[in-house]
Amino acid sequence: MARALVIGAGIAGTVTAIALQKAGLDPVLYEAYDRTADGIGNFVNIAPNGIDALDSIGLGHLVREHGFDTPGIAFYSHTGRALTGDVRTDRLAADGQIIQTIRRSDLYVSLRDEAAQRGIPIEYGKRIVDATTAGGAVRAVFADESQAEGDLLVGADGLRSQVRRIIDPAAPLPRYLGVLNAFGCARGFPAEGPPGVIRMFFGKKSFFSYTKHPNGDLWWFANPPCAAEPDGAQLRSLRRDWRRYLLELFAGDRTPAAAIIAATPDPAPPSPTYDLPRAPHWFRDGLVVIGDAAHAVSPTAGQGCSVAMEDAVVLAKCLRDAPTVDRAFVTYEAVRRKRVEDIVAQGKYNNEGNMRRGPAGRFLRNYFIARAFKNAGGSDPTWMSSHHIDWHAPADGDGHGLRTSS
Repeated sequence: MARALVIGAGIAGTVTAIALQKAGLDPVLYEAYDRTADGIGNFVNIAPNGIDALDSIGLGHLVREHGFDTPGIAFYSHTGRALTGDVRTDRLAADGQIIQTIRRSDLYVSLRDEAAQRGIPIEYGKRIVDATTAGGAVRAVFADESQAEGDLLVGADGLRSQVRRIIDPAAPLPRYLGVLNAFGCARGFPAEGPPGVIRMFFGKKSFFSYTKHPNGDLWWFANPPCAAEPDGAQLRSLRRDWRRYLLELFAGDRTPAAAIIAATPDPAPPSPTYDLPRAPHWFRDGLVVIGDAAHAVSPTAGQGCSVAMEDAVVLAKCLRDAPTVDRAFVTYEAVRRKRVEDIVAQGKYNNEGNMRRGPAGRFLRNYFIARAFKNAGGSDPTWMSSHHIDWHAPADGDGHGLRTSS
């Protein structure tokens, strides 16, 4: 069996390793940190296409068991006026699949444990610094001066990917998007309506969204504007009075945002938001990148985890079916590049819409949001979630077996 070195043992890397094993390869995971990521992170929405990708390799149950159904999405203006009704998320996929919401840590732990049960080794404290190829073998060099050798190397090492830089030293840096991420949990907050509906509010100064857990807790996030990319000192300064700053942003809105933030005992510290619109080179000499390492998506697309899961499954199919590693990488890029770059562009568009200020900008955004979800025959932003992967169909480079329904 071909030995695959998978760099990064987070969600993307672990799904990749499991998919590669299913395709008949021998994967080993290498994690830069010297510890696991138990308890780290907030929550993520896994779109129907992400669930579909996991189902194709027998992992979808892990999300369903540890997450909860998110059956609807609703949009509101800063006045609290509903721009849409509760748009059912089962319309996002042909088979009626709906969004699932799950704590990032719960997803990570369940995937890590599944990989361990399948005999996939994980080595911690292995931060890659270089990789070379000779005689058809790839050799990874780590910061602790240890090395590992395999037949190929997959970079699932995220936004600041070292593997991307090894493939292409001139690769572009991630693009700052002008907003921060804020997360929190208001425990037992008395919000009306059924659990699971994602409620999104276009505030005058900031975007805000929450989802009610079946136990009554509200899981929320906000995107406060920050025109210039903040450095470490600026982020530390914001963290000192983070709650007050958030409350001031939403004080003038007639939405529940301020009350929810006030009821949150420990809002997570702010972090900048980035994307990566185009990495010119995804592979070279037995090395390839997936997920955020290849095409980071703004969180406003709701697709970061899901498209990484798609990448993992498609790459495994290509390696299973292609006569050589190089041919597999060519096929993988041919199948994936346009789709993921369209999703990155959609995420940036969504982010810019969330940031619209002034009466005219808000009116136009609200009008197009309402029309997009009301007019089934028009331009529908839910095209992203209708992607389907057939594990058993050949990955022949023309999209056969990798159907996208729109």
